[in-house]
Parts: sequence; structure tokens; C-alpha cells
Amino acid sequence: MAGSKRAESKGDTESSVDREMVVTRVIDAPRAMVWEACTAPKEIVKWWGPRGFTTTIHEMNVRPGGLWKSIMRGPDGTEYLNNCVFTEAVEPERIVYNLVGGRKEDGDVHARVSLAFEAQGEKTKVTLRMRFATDVELERSAKKYKAAEGGNEMLDRLQEYLANGVVVY
Repeated sequence: MAGSKRAESKGDTESSVDREMVVTRVIDAPRAMVWEACTAPKEIVKWWGPRGFTTTIHEMNVRPGGLWKSIMRGPDGTEYLNNCVFTEAVEPERIVYNLVGGRKEDGDVHARVSLAFEAQGEKTKVTLRMRFATDVELERSAKKYKAAEGGNEMLDRLQEYLANGVVVY
């Protein structure tokens, strides 16, 4: 993609001039299992967030118009509030939601987030896409919240959870 920066870890991360951050990973699990891990509150709390984070879900209704309210806690105790409204939920293909979040005192992250699940035999390609309103918001999320690193760590944790039910915090 012209004008984009690329960084690779265990998956691909892409930040482009169109205000998007994209993280992909091929997960060694069937698409139905990945869907369940990403949409069932009792499952998602076991792996959601970067390494060292825990997540508490107050409400999660995966359907268009449904709410997802959660708090992620960092290893230092900092709370990150996440208030989301689902705009799409197409089982087992994709979920899309609008996110307002950030540190409890800031609430300065606004993005449209999608998770796409593409079957690849018995594996699933997961694409996490965050689209920000402006280049400034993308840059702030990348620097202040380390969004790309967090996305990669989160998908690492999803893979670990689905592989053996245990996540390394």
C-alpha cells in the first residue's frame, strides 16, 4: 500500500495514511471456536487486552445496536474504560463496533473497530482493524496507548487461550 508503514511481529501490523491500524494473525483454531472466544463474555475476559491486562465486562450484547461496556486494567492498576456500540455482528464472519475509550480520566480514543474471521482450513485468519477519525487520533493512540503492540499482544493471548485454555499474562 503506497504511503504506508509496515512493521511485523508474529502477525502483520499496518499503519496507513488513511487513519487505520490493522493487525492480522492466523489462529490455529476453527472459525466457530474463534468467534465464540471473541463474542462470549465468559470467554473474552480470559484473554482480551495486552499482556499484563485484565478485563471486566459489565455488559456485552453482540448484535447491531448492542452495547459492550468493559474496563481493562493495566499491570500498574490504571483503568481503561471502553464503551462500545456494535454496528455489525455477522456470525461467524465479523463484528464491528464504535469505541469510545481510553484512560478513565481521559476517554480520548474514538475508533471504529472490526474483527474479521476468515476460515483457512482448520485455522482462522483474524484481522483487527481500527479506523480513527483523524491522523492525529491514530498517532496519539499509537504513541500514548501503543495500540499496534497491544493489538499484537492481544491476538497472541487469543492464540494461547485457544491452544490450551491458559493465557500468559
